[in-house]
Amino acid sequence: MSNLQNPPTLNSLSPLGFWDGALGALARELSPQQFKTWIQPLSLVSYDESEQSLILGAPNRFKLDWIKKTFSDRFQEMADQYFGHPINLSFVLNVEGSGTQSPEIGSPPQDKFEQQEVLLDADSSSTEEQAFEIEDHSKLNPNLTFETFVTGKANQLARAASIQVAHNPGTSYNPMFLYGGVGLGKTHLIHAIGNHLLKEKPNARIRYIHAEQYVSDVVRAYQQKAFDRFKRYYHSLDLLLIDDIQFFSGKSRTQEEFFYAFEALLSNKAQVIITSDTYPK
Repeated sequence: MSNLQNPPTLNSLSPLGFWDGALGALARELSPQQFKTWIQPLSLVSYDESEQSLILGAPNRFKLDWIKKTFSDRFQEMADQYFGHPINLSFVLNVEGSGTQSPEIGSPPQDKFEQQEVLLDADSSSTEEQAFEIEDHSKLNPNLTFETFVTGKANQLARAASIQVAHNPGTSYNPMFLYGGVGLGKTHLIHAIGNHLLKEKPNARIRYIHAEQYVSDVVRAYQQKAFDRFKRYYHSLDLLLIDDIQFFSGKSRTQEEFFYAFEALLSNKAQVIITSDTYPK
């Protein structure tokens, strides 16, 4: 692993010096796509010399979670090396870049559901390998609309936010994250958003998908070496609805592909909505 920079003198120690050196080191260590997607959007939030604390910020919760999981050890190593002693490093949402907070549907967080992702080599797939296909269909249930939604105290805020998103996709609550227990209407609401947009814009490219099916699509794309086609489809949507995203837990390749799609969609002003039974950590 490459060094952060040449050893600094005591007078040259500064948080900006650390940040410039860290970015330079990671630019050398990572691919251009990885650096642009994960590292470049980060920011140096603050440095407290008396507390020996350094805070880095991410523009949204998805990047925050990924950075903490994937790069926190490397940032810690570089900070300790640069300042010459242990640094209290933490990562936070960058308030200026984090956007509007997503609404909660009434239930407290639950424990994270862990699963293991299995990606088979292409050689181990069927000898009669079929071409990689993704059905270009919204998969929306036409019966799940705002008119048929049963509103209660536990979900009235989420319903109001969903209506706002349906009328202003790509601007309000983007990405939108709905979390809460079973039976509170998360799935109904995201179908209602999709159905409303489809009614207003019949040619809109919309896809509702359960997280397990998305994992299956990633595995098939990997096995059949069809990630270009996979990305062309998911990165070109106007509205992506993913249900029960907690099933991504423990599946690093799926998470990475989703984050690439997430980044592409938001840059195109497309709307992303996800649901989960657990609060993101």
